[in-house]
Amino acid sequence: MTRPNIILTGGGTAGHVSLNQAIIPSLIEQGYDVHYIGSREGIEKNLITESHPSVPYYEISSGKLRRYFSMKNFSDPFKVGAGVLQAYRIIRKLKPSLIFSKGGFVSVPVILAGRMAGIPVVIHESDVTPGLANKLAMPFADHVFTVFPETVPHVRKAEATCTGPVIRQELFEGSKDKGLRISGFSGRKPVLLVMGGSQGSAVLNEAVRSNLPELLKTTDIIHLCGRGHLDTALEQMEGYSQFEYVTDELSHMLKAADLVVSRAGSNSIFEFLALRLPMLLIPLSAEKSRGDQILNAGLFEKAGFAVVLQEEEVGRQAFLDAIRSLQDRAQNIILKMEQAEPPKTPGEMASLILSHSR
Repeated sequence: MTRPNIILTGGGTAGHVSLNQAIIPSLIEQGYDVHYIGSREGIEKNLITESHPSVPYYEISSGKLRRYFSMKNFSDPFKVGAGVLQAYRIIRKLKPSLIFSKGGFVSVPVILAGRMAGIPVVIHESDVTPGLANKLAMPFADHVFTVFPETVPHVRKAEATCTGPVIRQELFEGSKDKGLRISGFSGRKPVLLVMGGSQGSAVLNEAVRSNLPELLKTTDIIHLCGRGHLDTALEQMEGYSQFEYVTDELSHMLKAADLVVSRAGSNSIFEFLALRLPMLLIPLSAEKSRGDQILNAGLFEKAGFAVVLQEEEVGRQAFLDAIRSLQDRAQNIILKMEQAEPPKTPGEMASLILSHSR
């Protein structure tokens, strides 16, 4: 008997891919052949082909949807149109039972093509308010899953369900000893993990490196600084271990960590919550984003899961004060985290998604 097909899409950032990565094994276990549609040059191509090489990956043209003026705003609609036609041909060939989108610019032509082909479309939105790509796509979706209950009122023309977060199971399987060994630490001091997202963060990098002498008095530091942002002058500094980007090593580093400094992307902060890691969140400013990370961080601060420092307030002393506040409040934060509702497993999320297949 032929196995039914399901198409996944989403990309542009690691956050628009990680859920898809997590649920692929469960979808296969539940009897589906999984196919992925992404862009030619986006981060999703490497992430999917490296983590799930048996999943066929289809490249389509994808324009970027901008909120600001750019000459590319005149040419990119043609790329989106080309992407719709390319996705439509793929969908007609595969005849999937369902299309599941994690968002990002590449998902828009896939969802439009899915609607044209009469295929059920399900979208997942991680942030408090929908991103621009999902805003455009939601009217063409059959169902929208959200992480935050506050997101549901923002959904229009589609049914919506708040499922809470989904956490990759491998993050619970890390080894503290291995994380310390990878980082070159003895374990005698608490470990501070600094993460600036898949692209890195100049603000976080500068805040940490300008305060290294003071920070290293009380902590060892694992610094994920982003591709191209290593500082070779600091490579031999004791207690400071820097990496551009990690994949398989991340679960071990998270297990070794006692505290985290991070941006406030939804996927990451819910992972820290599930792992009971007290966090200092420095969300992207409203000038650099649509403000979604500010809302995410605010809700976590209100729940008692995080200390928050706004990007505009980051200075040498303010950053040190925020770190000290995090250290002082760490045990109370952990107690709050232990009262939080447990996250969905990838298998549970896969079942919810498949309940909408035809």
